[in-house]
Amino acid sequence: MHSVSIIGCGYTGLRLARRWRQLEVSVRGFATRPQSLADIAAAGATAQVLNLDVAPARSDLPPARLRFHDELVYYAVPPAPAGTRDTRLERLFEIMDGDPRRFVYLSTTGVYGDHGGGAVDEDTPPSPRSQRAERRLSAELSLRRWAGARAVSWCILRVPGIYGPGRLPLERLKRGEPAIDPAEASPSNRIHVDDLVTVCIAAGLSPRADGRIYNVTDGSDDSQTAYLQRVARITGLPPPPLVSRSEVQRISSPMAWSFLSESRRALNQRMLDELSVALEYRDLDAGIRASL
Repeated sequence: MHSVSIIGCGYTGLRLARRWRQLEVSVRGFATRPQSLADIAAAGATAQVLNLDVAPARSDLPPARLRFHDELVYYAVPPAPAGTRDTRLERLFEIMDGDPRRFVYLSTTGVYGDHGGGAVDEDTPPSPRSQRAERRLSAELSLRRWAGARAVSWCILRVPGIYGPGRLPLERLKRGEPAIDPAEASPSNRIHVDDLVTVCIAAGLSPRADGRIYNVTDGSDDSQTAYLQRVARITGLPPPPLVSRSEVQRISSPMAWSFLSESRRALNQRMLDELSVALEYRDLDAGIRASL
């Protein structure tokens, strides 16, 4: 492995950078916030500023180029908050020089849309319901077109909710926010950040990952309510008050309800079979305890 670049080196990317550095691989981490850049440097990686929302100051000047020849590139930048295309990823493609060894894109299981709690695998046709998910699917298709035109290896990881240290709903439980009654709650999916990093490493190294899409989940399908109840039980916090689904919709923000209104069980068998990963936190209780 020559070197690794992580574009969008935040919560997950920083842990990925640390894991690669433990393997004595050279890493570049790209971010915009000063704190993120400081964290990247502290992890032993080269920190580099990259703002994919900023166009060149003068339209007659070519944008600064970034060279990624023969590097393993991870892209974990969320799309811009409006529109149906991922203009940030498109801008990156405009300024990239050289062909990466492989381009791994962290997408979302949200591209499948709502399946009423039914199972979806990587062969299930995407059917995004929100513009947020439409932008993610647009990014997937943009990557596949770009990589296909250059014969660049690619891999797409469809990721559900990520939890881990600093990402447990402790403040929500302390505030006593209600949750949907279990009788009306729907299945959901999640992955511990350390297991996501393990999958990212495998997706970058495995020959079988070339041109493949993987659902990255821990295999559990607890509802959001059941997850909140688990966290409350393990931490000793009060469990959330239980109310009807319609009441949660009434009091939730449109963004929060957009997540709760969709339900699916993302199957992870392809990930397990082809990438041969051993998930450390298939047991959700163990993952929660490790996150405290």
